[in-house]
Amino acid sequence: MASTLSDQLEEVRCHAEACLYSTGSVLEVRAGITAMANIPLPPSVKYRYIAAETMIIENGVNNNRKETIGSLQRLSTALNILEKYGCNLTSSSRPKYWRAVKHNNPVFRATVDAIQGGRAVLCLYGYSNQQPDGLSFPDEVVEPDIEKVAAVTLEVMSLRMELDMLIKEAHPHPEFFERIIPSLNQKDEFGPISDAVAIPSSLRESQPLYMSLASLSQSPTSAFLPVRTANASTSTSISTRHTERANHHRTVVTSSKMRKNHSSLLSWHCTHCTRVNSNQDILCETCERPRLASSGAAKEEFPQPFTITEWQCKSCTVVNAGSSILCEVCERPRLATKPPATPTRPTPTPNRPAAPVLGMPGDPDSQWMCQFCTYINYTPASVCEMCDLPRPEPTKMPVKVHPPSQVKKVPVLSVKPKDPPMEDPDLTRQKLMREEGLKLIQLIRDGEKKGVSPEEVYTGMRVSGVGNILPCDWLKAELPHLLDQICATATSSRAADLKAGQNQNGTGTAEDTGVEEEQTRGGGVTLSRAEAKLAWLSAGGDTERAAKQALRDRHSKVKELCSLGFTDEVRCQEVLRQSEGEVRGALSLLQRPLMEPFHQRMWSDQPEPPIDINHPDKQRVCRRLLAVYDLPSWGRCELALSLLQERTAPYSLDDVVQAVRESHDRDFIRRVLAKECPICLSDFPHSKMQSLTSCQCSVCCGCFQQHFTIAVRDKHIRDMVCPVCWEPDINDPEHLNSYFSTLDIQLRECLEPEVYDLFHKKLTEQALIKDPKFLWCSHCSYGFIYDGDQLKVTCFQCRNSFCAQCKKPWESQHGGLSCERYQSWKRENDPEYQRQGLAGYLRDNGITCPNCRFQYALSKGGCMHFSCSQCRYQFCSGCNNPFHTTCAVIHCSVTGLHAHHPRDCLFYLRDWEPGRLQALLQNKGVEFNTDTPPGTQAGLCGVIEQKDESGQQTDSACGAQTQPGHAGLCEKHYREYLVSLINGHSIDPAPLFNANELVLACRRYQVDDARGELEDDVTYYTRILEKLIDEVPLGDKVPRKK
Repeated sequence: MASTLSDQLEEVRCHAEACLYSTGSVLEVRAGITAMANIPLPPSVKYRYIAAETMIIENGVNNNRKETIGSLQRLSTALNILEKYGCNLTSSSRPKYWRAVKHNNPVFRATVDAIQGGRAVLCLYGYSNQQPDGLSFPDEVVEPDIEKVAAVTLEVMSLRMELDMLIKEAHPHPEFFERIIPSLNQKDEFGPISDAVAIPSSLRESQPLYMSLASLSQSPTSAFLPVRTANASTSTSISTRHTERANHHRTVVTSSKMRKNHSSLLSWHCTHCTRVNSNQDILCETCERPRLASSGAAKEEFPQPFTITEWQCKSCTVVNAGSSILCEVCERPRLATKPPATPTRPTPTPNRPAAPVLGMPGDPDSQWMCQFCTYINYTPASVCEMCDLPRPEPTKMPVKVHPPSQVKKVPVLSVKPKDPPMEDPDLTRQKLMREEGLKLIQLIRDGEKKGVSPEEVYTGMRVSGVGNILPCDWLKAELPHLLDQICATATSSRAADLKAGQNQNGTGTAEDTGVEEEQTRGGGVTLSRAEAKLAWLSAGGDTERAAKQALRDRHSKVKELCSLGFTDEVRCQEVLRQSEGEVRGALSLLQRPLMEPFHQRMWSDQPEPPIDINHPDKQRVCRRLLAVYDLPSWGRCELALSLLQERTAPYSLDDVVQAVRESHDRDFIRRVLAKECPICLSDFPHSKMQSLTSCQCSVCCGCFQQHFTIAVRDKHIRDMVCPVCWEPDINDPEHLNSYFSTLDIQLRECLEPEVYDLFHKKLTEQALIKDPKFLWCSHCSYGFIYDGDQLKVTCFQCRNSFCAQCKKPWESQHGGLSCERYQSWKRENDPEYQRQGLAGYLRDNGITCPNCRFQYALSKGGCMHFSCSQCRYQFCSGCNNPFHTTCAVIHCSVTGLHAHHPRDCLFYLRDWEPGRLQALLQNKGVEFNTDTPPGTQAGLCGVIEQKDESGQQTDSACGAQTQPGHAGLCEKHYREYLVSLINGHSIDPAPLFNANELVLACRRYQVDDARGELEDDVTYYTRILEKLIDEVPLGDKVPRKK
């Protein structure tokens, strides 16, 4: 049996692994994991890679079942995260940073790192290289072992599913885990609880279940009592043994409410003192009253009384504990507030009378106060009307005996008029404080609108009294005179102290405040109004105290200035008066004469003397560096000075200062000050190096200037790139404009004026090429804008004439003739042209640049990739489509330099045999030449083409061997001649495609070539040929000259 289960496990495992790391669906993987989890094998046998049994023991063993379930849930969560790591590695599109797992990830720390064995699973995945901040794959590992990762991930998924089923008590074989974790066998303390009712079989058979329960609930003996499920079968067997109960059956009815409130059955509340007692106690521990017998249904209908845990003071709003009677802050009693009503069964109490009347139940002598909520209750009630707490045991108080004669003499019972209630003094005080506070707030707001501080408003209100005048008005009218009085009092008090000190020969004694002895040490004191105002505010409006406080403040400020080196106390007193008592302002006034020489030197026209780095006073040199160059710290100044004093490295002061500003590392600064130029191999500081925005290369300023000077004078505008890496590739016009806009700023500073002007001239020509009126001279290659409408154009540079339309040199025979008629006349009457034959035809129908429209009297040759020497535009000479590396065609998979050619381009038709091309022309009735023209050199092709010789592009004759019937041309140029006729007459070569060429063309141009089920070859190829011709037109840039 075990071998059969092992074989079944191996089969399920192999299928699930294949689905996981291949193209299997999620449902197939989940089905395999479920099948693995349901196989009845212990974890030590079922799991091959991960130590499942060890992980469960280390992470799941606890004291009781509840803690064990919680530990297994945490282990399941960690396995879920590990499962995601494995799925990411087996996925075809792995994350960007799949090679490393960081420990500082909060999810990783809270899940995988929080369990035992989590990192071991990561090592099985391949994260075996320990890093300071996590785990990673070894450097030599390029790709993870997909099969092993899939096997480990499958076991992680299976173990997580088994744990989830075990937690939900849905595992088909929990005995394997209960053997490992004994605490899983433990049940709750009381076991599952249910309601059991014994129902006679006759009643159960004759009526529905709900009617039987209703009929039983009407009987006084029937009740829903909680019974243990474990003992239900025993009680059933005992009850049915009796002869009278042979036909009785017991039906177990489970109450969901009892299961929800199972925890509430572990304790019970005393209905008298509300104490919570243990379920095993019969008598209350506090009042020793018995527990009231109530059924489960009754408990559900009438829950336990509401217990007040805290209350909020109505006076100060502080939240106090429920057991306190007085507020902890204001010490006021708790006001009677009725808690939420609870559906208990209180003892019926008589209604409270409207007013206490002598001799009635509401008599004040029969009142009692609740000790918990301080509510006044009346004698008939035994429970507080507010908090439902029982009345305390009443203390024996002397009973007041009323003379019966007084009652008997009164025929009618009269009610005393109720005295007006006395107002609470605390409420009165609070009301008065509130009114005064609101009044003060309003005065402060009015003062803020007038620019008066709250302190001034409050002090002015205290000094002005309770009169009708407002504090702000009083401050405006009376405060200046009061401040002058304080200043005068302080001055006279100072003078009196000085005179008393002189009369006593300098041995004056201290008075009440103890500061007069200190005040006799200076000269005359003249206070400012600002100082007097601050002293008046701090003294609370008392003028005498304000004068003494102002003198003390002035004396402390003088001592502070003297401690800073200013020993003239008279001068200190004067500057304090001028600065209105501010020490900072007084210090500025005292330092101004000392800074006068420095200010004169700073504002003078004389140049600053240079810094002598060899001066013996190093601190003086550092101070000069700190002041002149604004270095960030004193340490940077010392570092700069030490670098300047090194003999082996002759650095300039400006270079060192700039390097020290960037870094404090001495080695880094030396590397910055000694950068090697890759062109001249000399060392220069970083500030003397130049770099372009398109790359990271840096060259010295001299090499930078020399390179771009030569490029501007002798080369094309597109050769003005980095001299080291030759970046960027500026074939893209948008890239070209952005590159030259930044290069212009750099060249403006380093090039000579005439070279910079030439650079701008070439940039202008580059921009003018895009103008449709721009023409190139066919004699000297000079470009210019031509606005005229005449065919004859004269070049402004060489003064030669040419045709503005066909770009041929101008001849008198061209006058009055169109370009086509002129070419026909030339072929018929010009002996030189006739001697050249088709070679001249190919020259006249040569290559024209589609970007700048410059014409080349060259054959298209073998290679179709042509680069214009004027604008460096790269294109196909057969269809004029551009060559590029960044392709804009959708679904293009080519990454290198390439172009997309139409089907009538010479790029494809040059592979056809001449006979096939002639047949295509004959089908359309187009004539072509086959005879060699007279006068031409026999045996050699004379077509001029562009060749690469030693890295240089030169124009020379083809020189290849001619073939009979090819009109004196080699086979390559004769094919070019025939293709030019095909393009000139817009002939579609598709009708001559064979089956393979037709299918390949459909796939190249993304034409649907799906074949029908019952479609034969002829019908299929005819249909896709028509579809190709209809959907894909001929090339729109192919030259169509005849």
